[in-house]
Amino acid sequence: MMMEGEHSEREKERLPPIYSSTAPAGFGGGAKQPLPSLSNFISTFSQRRDVGGRGFDSGGVMGTSLGLRHGRELPPICSDVRQKQRLCVQTLPPEAKAPFPCEPVVPLRTKTTKDFQEDMDRAVQSGDWREVRDFYLTTFNSFMELNAAFKREANGLFNTIEDSGINVKFVNTVYDTLINTPQDIQKSVLKGIINSLLREWKGPRTKDDLRAYFILVQNPQYSSSSTFVIYAHLLRQIAALSEADHHFLVHWLKKLSARRFKQLVERLLQFISTRLFPADPDELPPLTKCSWWIPSATKVLSLFNAANSVSSPPIMPFTDFYNITLDHMDFMEEYRTWQNYGNSNRFSFCQFPFILSTVVKKAIIQKDSEQQMISQARQSLVSKVSRRQRVDMNLLFLNIKVRRAQLLTDSLDELTRKRCDLKKKLKVTFVGEAGLDMGGLTKEWFLLLVRQIFHTDYGMFTYMKDSRCHWFSSWKCDNYSEFQLVGTLMGLAVYNSIALDIHFPLYCYRKLLTPPTVPCDQNALVGMATATLDDLQQIMPELAHGLAELLSYEENVEEDFYLTFQVLQEEMGMVKCYNLKSGGDRIPVTKHNRKEYVQLYIDFLLNKSIYKQFAAFYHGFHSVCASDALMLLRPEEVEMLVCGSPELDMCALQRAAQYEGYNKTDVTVRCFWDVVLSFPLEMQKKFLHFATGSDRVPVGGMSDLNFKISKIDVPTDWLPVSHTCFNQICLPPYRSRKELKHKLTIAVNNAEGFGLE
Repeated sequence: MMMEGEHSEREKERLPPIYSSTAPAGFGGGAKQPLPSLSNFISTFSQRRDVGGRGFDSGGVMGTSLGLRHGRELPPICSDVRQKQRLCVQTLPPEAKAPFPCEPVVPLRTKTTKDFQEDMDRAVQSGDWREVRDFYLTTFNSFMELNAAFKREANGLFNTIEDSGINVKFVNTVYDTLINTPQDIQKSVLKGIINSLLREWKGPRTKDDLRAYFILVQNPQYSSSSTFVIYAHLLRQIAALSEADHHFLVHWLKKLSARRFKQLVERLLQFISTRLFPADPDELPPLTKCSWWIPSATKVLSLFNAANSVSSPPIMPFTDFYNITLDHMDFMEEYRTWQNYGNSNRFSFCQFPFILSTVVKKAIIQKDSEQQMISQARQSLVSKVSRRQRVDMNLLFLNIKVRRAQLLTDSLDELTRKRCDLKKKLKVTFVGEAGLDMGGLTKEWFLLLVRQIFHTDYGMFTYMKDSRCHWFSSWKCDNYSEFQLVGTLMGLAVYNSIALDIHFPLYCYRKLLTPPTVPCDQNALVGMATATLDDLQQIMPELAHGLAELLSYEENVEEDFYLTFQVLQEEMGMVKCYNLKSGGDRIPVTKHNRKEYVQLYIDFLLNKSIYKQFAAFYHGFHSVCASDALMLLRPEEVEMLVCGSPELDMCALQRAAQYEGYNKTDVTVRCFWDVVLSFPLEMQKKFLHFATGSDRVPVGGMSDLNFKISKIDVPTDWLPVSHTCFNQICLPPYRSRKELKHKLTIAVNNAEGFGLE
C-alpha cells in the first residue's frame, strides 16, 4: 500500500485539493507530513486491543490516518449550483443503464434475526459471548460477508433502486445490540471494517459493494470521535462512487425509517462540526493531513439531502440539514471561493447550500449587497470628481421623495427615473414632513406601499380567500410597469434587509428562482417553473380538489364532465375562451387524455395566463437582487428573506431586550412586559410596528432586532415615544400597570407619520 506521504511532488500536483496534504482555503494549511500506512494502523490497532478493555482512545485511533489509494478525483455529487440548485435524481444516469458487473458468489449464511436475538439472550445470561463474537467478527470482515449475513437472498441480484435486497430489520437489530456488547467485540467490528475498506477493488463497484456501503454507513459506533478516522475513510469511498451508484444509494436511503435517517444525518453534521471546531485539537489528526474529511462528509450528506428531496413528503424538514456551527466560520471566504472556482476541485460549502442556514445566506446576501452598494457609490463619486463637478453626498444614496397622497404614483416615477441608482443605499423622504430617514421612514414607505398595491380595489393582485394568499391578476394591458415596481420593491426590501407583509404562495418564489439569474438572452423565458396539482392546491384549493376528482373518476369522463381542451377565464368583467392546445375546443377530455388536460390547465393558470405580469415582476426583482448568492437559496428561504417570520415570540423579545436608564426589575419595566405579553396577537403586531417600523420578525429571530427600552424624564401624562430607526422605545416612569397600558395603547393605535423633537 502506497503511503500518501510517498507521492512525488508531480503526482501531488495532479491530485485535487481534497486529496493533497495541503488543506484548501478555510481548512488550515501547513507543511507536508508523511502519513502512516494502513498496515501500521492495524498494527497500532492490534497493540491497543492487546492492552485490553479500555476501548478506543484518541491517541490510539485518532493519531493516525489511513493511506488508501484514491488518486482519482471525486465525482461531483451535487450538480452545478450555478445551473441547477438541487441535486436531481429523478432520471437514471446513463452509467446505470450499462451492463452490471458480475456479482461474486455470496456464501450462504442462515442466521435469522430471531436466532441472533436468542444468541444474545444466552450470552447475557451466561456471560459466554463466543458465538456472538464470532458472528460480528465474521460478518464485518468483508463486503461479501456483509451481504451473506444481511442480504435477503444470498445470490439474489436486487439490481433495482426500489429494493436494496437488505434485511433491514436484521441490520437494525445487529446495530442496536452492538453498542451493548463487550468492548473487545466492538473493537473487532471496527477492525473488520478496516479490513473491508482496505481490499483492492478493480473496475466498477458491484451492487453487493453498494449494499455493503449502505450497511456500514449505518454503524452507530461512528458517533464517537475515537472512530472518526475509520468513518472518514468510509465516507471517502462512498463519495468516490460513480454517479450511477449514488443514484442507487439515494433511493435506498430514502426507504430508511425517519428515525434512522435523521440519526445518520445528525451523525454526519456532528462529524463536520467536530472536525471544524474540535473540543480538543489534539483529539483529531491535523487538518493538513485530513483536509479531505469535510468535503467527503459533505458530499455524502448531499446524498441524504437528495433522498429527502425526492421523498414525498420529505422525511425531515430541510432546515434539519442546516449546520449551525457553520454560522461561526468565515462564510464570505467560502462564498468568494465558490464564486472564483465554481464546482471545481476547490471545495466550498457554497457548493452544497443545503447545509448553510438561512442566517448565513442572509449574511452573505447582505455583505454582497453592501459590496455592490459601495461599488455603485464609488463609481458615482469617481464620475463626479473626474468631471470636476461639486460632490454632493446625496449621490451616494437612492433618494426617494414621495407625497403620502400620491404614494404609488410618486414611487413608480422615482424608481423609474432612478433605475441606475437601485443598488445604492435607500433613503426615503415624505414631502412636507421633517423626519430624517435613519431606517424608520424606509420601513414605513415599504409598509404603506405594499398595503396600497395589494388592496383588492387596485386590481393588480387577486386575494384568494380559501388559501389566504395573493395571486397575479390575469387581465391584459399595454403596460406592466407596476408589476415591475412590485418586483423592484421586493428586491429593494431584500437588498436593504426590510421584511415585508406580503402573502404570496411558495410557488411564486419558485418561479422567482426560475432561473436564479437573469438569462443573457432577452428573449429567454423566465418564471416558467413546472407546476403540479400540489402547487395549484396552495393557491386555488377548491379547483385543485375538482381536478383531483377528475383524475380519479371511474365512470365515463367524456359524457359526465363534458369538457374540452378549452378553458374560460373572466377578465375585467368579461369571459374569454382560451384553447389549452391547438384545436382544443374540438378535443373532448376523456379518461385517456385527462392527465394531459389537467397538466395543461395548471400550466395555463400558473404560468401562461400571467406570463407578462410575472416576467415584469421577475425582472423588477432581479434588477436589484442580481447576485450569485440567490443561487444558494431555496424558495422557502427567499420567502423568509422577503417576509421575515410571521411567528411573534414576545417572550424571546423580552429575553433579548436591552435597557437604558431602567433595569429589568424596575416597576415600569415589569408593568410594560406584563401589558405587552397580555396583548392579543393583532395588538402585538401593532406594537412591533410601533417600536420597529415593521410587524415582521427578521430571519435571525427577535434577538436580531436589538430592541432597547430607554427611560425618558418627562411627565407621566406623556405617551411613549419610539425610534424605529434604532428599534427603541422610550418610556416615561409610569407608576401603575393601568396607566402604562392606557398610554401605550393610544401610542400603538396612532403610529403613523414622523416628526422631530
